[in-house]
Amino acid sequence: MFLIVPYFMIKSFLILLSISISLFSSEQIILVVSDDFNSSKAKLECFEDGKKVFDTISVNLGKKGLGWGIGEYELKHNASDPIKHEGDKKAPAGIFKLTDTFGYNASLNPQMPYLFASKDLICVDDSESNFYNQIITAHGDEKSFEHMKRKDHQYEIGVVVTHNTQALKQRGSCIFLHVEKSPESGTAGCTSMSYKDLAKIINWLDKTKEPILIQIPKSYTQEVLDLYPELKSSSLL
Repeated sequence: MFLIVPYFMIKSFLILLSISISLFSSEQIILVVSDDFNSSKAKLECFEDGKKVFDTISVNLGKKGLGWGIGEYELKHNASDPIKHEGDKKAPAGIFKLTDTFGYNASLNPQMPYLFASKDLICVDDSESNFYNQIITAHGDEKSFEHMKRKDHQYEIGVVVTHNTQALKQRGSCIFLHVEKSPESGTAGCTSMSYKDLAKIINWLDKTKEPILIQIPKSYTQEVLDLYPELKSSSLL
């Protein structure tokens, strides 16, 4: 007996399969794991084609730890877990694409798109703005934003993390990998590390290899391994 499957069901399945392959086929993965949601410290590993490429790196998270962000895929999580919101000093947990680099010099890595941090380049963190969570050239009438060229070294080089790309109000904005203020300083919501370590990562990143950031507390190890079995050699999971 043959089962006839309607065409629309086959088409829907193929679309879902394509989305799944797109989400989980990254060749470059930056993995950040903290002890729990409240920790402002974490460890970072980089993988390419399932192989660890650098020594483990110490990084800083938000001063108040982690909260679930809005990324490429929502991991199943407990309803009682903290959720990332604007100004909460939590870094976003989840799976996020890494799309652009930025810095104070004219260029960084030709394998990644680059944003030159001129004095007029800003990232808008006003949830009511039409440019919320966007890096733009300042118009002059923005109510709340941060300069991409700061007076300190923290944005001297950096990577854009695609958190909350739909710009949902109050769900967080302007999330980056950037240079740490000091080895013991938590962030306002980003992930920071030494200049030396970040420069090494930026030089390694390649846009054609679909780089992503996976950032989680250790309690979600199994959920990540189910999606990315190539990370089974990680010492953090």
